[in-house]
Amino acid sequence: MSGPAPRPYHPWRDGPGQWGANVSEQPAGRSPAVEYRIEDLAHLSGATVRTIRAYQDRGLLPRPERRGRSNVYGEAHLARLRQIADLLDRGYTLASIKELLEAWDTGRGLGGVLGLVAEVAGPWTDEQADRVTRAQLDAAFGGTPDERAVEEAVELGVLERVPGRDDEFLVPSPQELAVAVELYAAGVPLLAVAGHLRELRTQVEHIASRFLEFTTEHVFARYLGHRPPTDADAAGAAVLVRRLRPLARQAVDAELARAMRILADRHLRRHLSPGGPQERGEEPRAVVLPAATVRAVHGLVGTENASAFIAAAAEREVRARTLDALTAQAREGSAGVPEA
Repeated sequence: MSGPAPRPYHPWRDGPGQWGANVSEQPAGRSPAVEYRIEDLAHLSGATVRTIRAYQDRGLLPRPERRGRSNVYGEAHLARLRQIADLLDRGYTLASIKELLEAWDTGRGLGGVLGLVAEVAGPWTDEQADRVTRAQLDAAFGGTPDERAVEEAVELGVLERVPGRDDEFLVPSPQELAVAVELYAAGVPLLAVAGHLRELRTQVEHIASRFLEFTTEHVFARYLGHRPPTDADAAGAAVLVRRLRPLARQAVDAELARAMRILADRHLRRHLSPGGPQERGEEPRAVVLPAATVRAVHGLVGTENASAFIAAAAEREVRARTLDALTAQAREGSAGVPEA
């Protein structure tokens, strides 16, 4: 009777294995040290040989030991490569990673920093991702396949393709997809739903950015003043992230409820008034601008004139583009008229 099939070796899960490794001779009573050639190290870490050498040149990776004509790497090199890969996946630059690793090498510790990184990169919602088949997706949106709408959803991240499964998608936020289903059932075209989500996402990202700036200035500045922060400060900041994590959603939920109550009532009264609703073009609309742009405009014309300046600049651009379009149209028309 044959036993169970051996589990495939996975370097990130199982740690250093025996592929291409050499166990050096050690005195009795000491654990043998695993040694790797650079090709072996590249295979186990997932990095290329060229990348490993580049990390050495930048001081991110310790130099290997020289054995005759060969360079020998150890488990410390493999662990360091995994740390670098993890931090890169979390969006850190090589320059900031070098600062963190240098602090660790000088004894300041890295555990608290990595704990803070994991806390910030963790999920900011209790919602669980789900899967949906293409048949279920088509059924939820009228029963007619719409490739363009699916591509829009994938581009927006509402759906994610499952490798090797053309008929199945990962749904990171089932709530977001459910909203799209309900809006479509109420008569909103799918492409209009996608366009609204793009606009909403821009505004929500602005709110998130302001919340982070606010909490960093008033809460986290005392913990993150050192670069990199000490182990204790990073651990303290991680605790605060856990405490403050739900506050952003609570604040937005409360303010959205307040705004919807006020604006929905005002909107309904306007539509029920004898004169009817205003033309859409007459309604003022909020536009999110980068903070740097707003500061630059304030510096040019002052706070009180900022709105008028931005509106005038936008109107001038619209008129310029209209003139360009009319000129191009006239040129195309004249080009097609035969000479007498």
